[in-house]
Amino acid sequence: MSSLKEICNGLPLNPLPENRGRKNGIPHAPVRTPNLTAHEEKLALKNSLRYFPSDLHVVLAPEFAKELRLYGHIYMYRFCPQTEMRAHPIQEYPCKNIQAAAVMHMIMNNLDPAVAQFPQELVTYGGNGQVFSNWAQFWLVMHYLSEMTEEQTLVMYSGHPLGLFPSHRSAPRLVITNGMVIPNYSSRDEYERMFAMGVTMYGQMTAGSYCYIGPQGIVHGTVLTVLNAGRRYLGVENLSGKVFVTSGLGGMSGAQAKAAVIAGCVGIIAEVDEAALLKRHQQGWLMEITNSLDYCIIRLREAKKKKMALSLGYHGNAVDLWERLVEEFSTTGELLADLGSDQTSCHNPFNGGYCPVQLNFKEANQLMSSNPVKFHTLVQESLRRQVTAINKLSDQGMFFWDYGNAFLLEAQRAGADVEKRGASKSEFRYPSYVQHIMGDIFSLGFGPFRWVCTSGNPEDLATTDFIATSVLEEAVLQGVSASVKQQYYDNIRWIQEARRHNLVVGSQARILYSDQKGRVAIALAINRGIAEGRIKAPVVLSRDHHDVSGTDSPYRETSNIYDGSAFCADMAVQNVIGDSFRGATWVALHNGGGVGWGEVINGGFGLVLDGSADAEERAKMMLSWDVSNGVARRCWSGSNNAYETICQAMEKDKKLKVTLPHKVVDDSILEQALCC
Repeated sequence: MSSLKEICNGLPLNPLPENRGRKNGIPHAPVRTPNLTAHEEKLALKNSLRYFPSDLHVVLAPEFAKELRLYGHIYMYRFCPQTEMRAHPIQEYPCKNIQAAAVMHMIMNNLDPAVAQFPQELVTYGGNGQVFSNWAQFWLVMHYLSEMTEEQTLVMYSGHPLGLFPSHRSAPRLVITNGMVIPNYSSRDEYERMFAMGVTMYGQMTAGSYCYIGPQGIVHGTVLTVLNAGRRYLGVENLSGKVFVTSGLGGMSGAQAKAAVIAGCVGIIAEVDEAALLKRHQQGWLMEITNSLDYCIIRLREAKKKKMALSLGYHGNAVDLWERLVEEFSTTGELLADLGSDQTSCHNPFNGGYCPVQLNFKEANQLMSSNPVKFHTLVQESLRRQVTAINKLSDQGMFFWDYGNAFLLEAQRAGADVEKRGASKSEFRYPSYVQHIMGDIFSLGFGPFRWVCTSGNPEDLATTDFIATSVLEEAVLQGVSASVKQQYYDNIRWIQEARRHNLVVGSQARILYSDQKGRVAIALAINRGIAEGRIKAPVVLSRDHHDVSGTDSPYRETSNIYDGSAFCADMAVQNVIGDSFRGATWVALHNGGGVGWGEVINGGFGLVLDGSADAEERAKMMLSWDVSNGVARRCWSGSNNAYETICQAMEKDKKLKVTLPHKVVDDSILEQALCC
C-alpha cells in the first residue's frame, strides 16, 4: 500500500511497480476504436514513452503497444497506485501550502472508486470524462503539487502537466485546459484519434477540473428540475402520484432515482448495465430493482394509486420500457407516465454511451469494437424507435424534455421525428430543460454552487449546512422577489433532505442552487466559521460548470439564448479569464462536456477558504463576477429576468456598469425595413 508521501515522490521507476493490468471486479471503460494509422500508433507510443527514461523503453514499449491495441488508449495500468484512493483529510498531504493540498484532496476524490465511474481508466463520469489521460500524469501532478510554493503556478495541457512556472501569490495556483482543439478539427473522429495518441483529453465538466463531488451534485439539480417541471407542465407543487420515466443509472444519471424520491414522485429508470443498477441499489438510491416489465407496470400502477414515493430500477433497455408504456395505453387507454426524459450518455452514443435495444449490454460492447459501423446503424435505429414511442405518449399528454445529454441531437442525426417546424437549428420538438425549466432560474443568477470540507469530518459539513440554511433564511427575511424566495425555499428544503438521505459519496461536500447574493453571503459566513474555529479545516468552494455563466452550450446551458449568439463561446472564456485574476485558486477551460465534444465550451474554478481576510476579499470579488457575467449576457440576449436582476445589481454596486439593450417592440419596423 503506497503512502501519500510516496505518491508525492514522482513516478515510481526504480524499481518499476509490478504490472497487474486491469483489475477484476470493477467497471472498466468500453474499448475504444480510434482506427489509428501505423504512423499514428507509433506517435502514440512515442508520446507515452516521453514520460520515462530511455532505458525503460524496451520494457514499457511492448506493454503500452498492447494496451493501445486492446483498449484503444494507453492508460499505463502498471502505474495505477496501490494506495487507498479517496479524499484524505487535508493535513495528511505533504505540501508546502494549503492551496496545493486542497487540489490533491479534490483529485483523489475524483478517482475514488466509490465516486469514479471507471477508476482504473481515470474516468470520473459520463463514460469518458477523464481526470488525466494516463497514470504517469497523475504521479507527476501530485509531485508538482507537493513542491509548489505560493509563487508558482502549475499549468495543465489536456491532462499533461506542462510544469511549474514562476507566478505570484494572487495568481491561480493551477490553470487547466482540456481539449482546446482548433475548431475545424473538433470532431468526434478527430477526438478519438487525438486521445488515442495522448495529445488531447475530454475533461467533461468537473472531471477534468477536479471538482466533482459524487452524484450528489446531479441529485440536487434533478430534484430542482423535476419540481419545476411539475410546476410548469403539470401545474402542481406536490408530485405525489405522478410518474417520471427515464433511463440511465451511471455516474451522473444514477442520481435520478434518489431525486425522484426526494421530489415525492414515482421514478422508473431503465438501465442496461447490471453493475450500475446494483451499485445504486446497494447505495440505497434505488428502492427496488427488477428485470420484469410486467412487474414494472404492476408496481407503477400501485405506487401511482397509493401516491407513494418510489424509485424502481428496470434492468433492461429504455426502448423496451417506452414501447411497453405505449402498449399499455393502446390496450387500456391509461397514460401511465406524466413526465419523461433520458439521461443516457448520448454525447458519446457510439462508444458506450447508448446501448441499442437490439442487443444486450455484453453483446453491445462486443459489437462496438468488432463492427463499429454496424453498431452505429443499430444505435440510430434504436434512437428512432425510442423517439417514436415517446412521441405517441407525448401526443396523449405526457410531458417530455431533453436533459441536455444530446439525446434529441443524436435522435435528429438518426432521422427520428424530433424536428420543431419553423424553429432555429438548436431547437427541437421537445424543449431542453434549460429552455423551459431551468433557464429562468439561470437568468436570476441561480446555479449549482458547492463546497467541500477538506477536514473530511462530517461535523464540519453539518456546520456548513447550518450556516448556508441560516444565510438563505435571513435573506428571505430581508426581502426578496417571489421567484427568488421560491428558489431559496427549495434549497433550504434540499439541504434538509440531503442530510436526511445521506447523500455524501466521497468528499464531505454539499451543493445548492444560489444566486450571486446568496453565494457571496454563504462564502463569507463559512470563511468566518473557519476563522472562529467552528469549522476545523479549509473549505473549497466550486460549482458545476453547468451554471449561469460557466458554459456556452446551444443545446443545453444557452439553449434559451435567442439572439443568434447561442453558438458563440465568449461567455465561458471570459468567465475563466475573469475568475483567474479575481482570486480563484484554480481555473479550468474545456471543450466538450454534457452534450459532447465540439458542442460546448465550459469553464470552472476552485477557491480555497482558509479563514483569512485575503480569502474573504477573493470570494467577494470572484463570486460576484462568476455570476454577473452570465446574467449580463442573458440580459443582453433578451431575458426579462436577467434584465431586472442586473439592474438591481447596478443599483447596489456603483462599480458595476452593464450595457443594457433597448428592445424592438414593433416588429413591423423590421418587416418594413427588410421589404425596402
